[in-house]
Amino acid sequence: MKKFLILLAFPVCALAQPKLSLTLQAPALWVKGTPAEVAVAVKEIGPEQTVMVQLSGAGLAPAPVLSRTGPGEILFQNLTFTETGRLELVARTAGAEISQPFRVIHGLWTLLPPLLAIALALIFRQVLAALWVAIWLGAFIVYDWQPLTAVMRSIDHYLKQALADPEDAAMLLFIIFMGGLIGMVSKSGGLQGVVEILARRATSAVRGQISTWAMGLFIFFDDYANCILVGNTMRPITDRLKISREKLAYIVDTTAAPVASLVPISTWIGYEVGLINRALESAGMDQSGYMVFLWSVPYRFYPILSLVLVAMIAFSHRDFGPMLRAERRARREGKVLRDGAVPMASLEADITEPPAGAPRRWYNAAVPLLSVIVLTGIGLWVNGVDNLGEAGWQEVSARAQPFGFWTGKVYLVGMVLSEASANTVLCWSSLAGCLITVLMVVPQRILSLAEAMHAWLGGVKSMVIAIVVLLFAWSLGSVCADLHTAEFLTHTLAGALSPRLLPVLVFLIACAISFATGTSYGTMAILMPLVIPIGHRLSLEAGFGPADQHLILVGVVSSVLAGSVFGDHCSPISDTTIMSSMASACDHVDHVRTQLPYAVLVALVGMSLGDIPTAYGMSPLITIIGGALVLFMVLRIFGKRVEN
Repeated sequence: MKKFLILLAFPVCALAQPKLSLTLQAPALWVKGTPAEVAVAVKEIGPEQTVMVQLSGAGLAPAPVLSRTGPGEILFQNLTFTETGRLELVARTAGAEISQPFRVIHGLWTLLPPLLAIALALIFRQVLAALWVAIWLGAFIVYDWQPLTAVMRSIDHYLKQALADPEDAAMLLFIIFMGGLIGMVSKSGGLQGVVEILARRATSAVRGQISTWAMGLFIFFDDYANCILVGNTMRPITDRLKISREKLAYIVDTTAAPVASLVPISTWIGYEVGLINRALESAGMDQSGYMVFLWSVPYRFYPILSLVLVAMIAFSHRDFGPMLRAERRARREGKVLRDGAVPMASLEADITEPPAGAPRRWYNAAVPLLSVIVLTGIGLWVNGVDNLGEAGWQEVSARAQPFGFWTGKVYLVGMVLSEASANTVLCWSSLAGCLITVLMVVPQRILSLAEAMHAWLGGVKSMVIAIVVLLFAWSLGSVCADLHTAEFLTHTLAGALSPRLLPVLVFLIACAISFATGTSYGTMAILMPLVIPIGHRLSLEAGFGPADQHLILVGVVSSVLAGSVFGDHCSPISDTTIMSSMASACDHVDHVRTQLPYAVLVALVGMSLGDIPTAYGMSPLITIIGGALVLFMVLRIFGKRVEN
């Protein structure tokens, strides 16, 4: 058994010292070669006494010596372990000793669970089985290679943890309420009435796709609300126009996270600006995080070009790869789903079919759905102001003043919305939509109260598969956190950084982390504090002037934010990807398989024509136009027209 020894000794031993009380805080599992932190809390010493702490042992690099005066915590940072296996940390001093088990694994093990989940899902098209196997494998690694223990911890730790998280629970409630809402508006005939009106204008597959894209741009304030509302509203219309569910899910997914990440008024903005501000402070840079966010918007080539590509595909009526086959199947055979597909949500015929003779009144669906949108916006503002409090409101108002009138107002609204609990607000608005539906259709005698509740339960039932997949995906995210997957990827890929190539390399790292872990927020939280100080330091060392330093700063910030969206957009274990499949009632694996070629194409164009040229001073407007032209040419050359 190897032992790491934390040796504590007093430099002055002439006087009798009181007995020390030690607390050791260290990760139970870490990755070889990846920086780690170990903390030793020292208690029961006088305020003037000094403690010298030395960390040593085989496989530990470096072996630092730190001291502290008075009680408190001694933190060892950036420790790396060069050996793998079972270790033990031991903190010792005269008359006191404390130990903690410690394991170090090879970094490749941290990648296996997410990669296995993605591979199995794509190969066998069974996303639930793929996620379960990946969770078990992760628990198997975390809990010391014990197969039965891994089964138990998969359930009583990871799945239970996902259910117990307040934000995750709120999201599940939102999905339940929205499923019930869709069930009632379908049973009342309201959704069919909306379809009949929109079908008069959306008379072709081209117009149907454009309408879906435009609606996705309109609901910009939250990606979850975007997915649910756009997918469920447009699905009956796209089905009638023989647009494949894969295409609907792609459009819904592409106008969810990309849009929410770009606009300065959304539930994302405060989180993004907060990370930028903290990173700027750590780098010693006196700049506004909000202004850096705004400057970075034109440099976010992936989300911008993704929206452009969707519009091009819709207008040109061209597709390529698996999406082309799906679209031709839908047009020629009338099959919006492939044979054997398992849609993430599916309302049964007895739920969707209104009672005989029931009127198809469009407002019975439009009013509840618009109420959800309006109440979500109002709720985000009210909840955000409440969470800010009086002191927070005054602080945000003071920060908004230097930006000017309009920019200041946008900043103020953005900060308030970002302080709101989006999942909680979505619960409020979706429940309100359910109540409004009942109050509308029951007095009209379209449905009795019992029939409305039956339809509500039928809608909830249609969401069961999506709920289970989300729980499994969140559990896999917890597994990746315990395995330090993101930290390993960051440390491994961050070694080849140079100033001009820094933005494109950061984008690649962000794409890899977000795709493997399925979380954009987690990717931002890991990378933003690292890349801003690194970019600033490398720019100074290279002798860059203020203009070039600004380019590198904006480039790395935009790359983190854009690369994070890549995984949120197309990773099979991302919650927004799952919700897009759910709202579109599409087979989840089919959605990922058909969308991935488009996402990779946009990422490659964004890197080669966006991140690299702009780091050398080219205008982002020119690169966006150039990137759009390249996408157009690719679509013209490799894309095939889908006949009506």
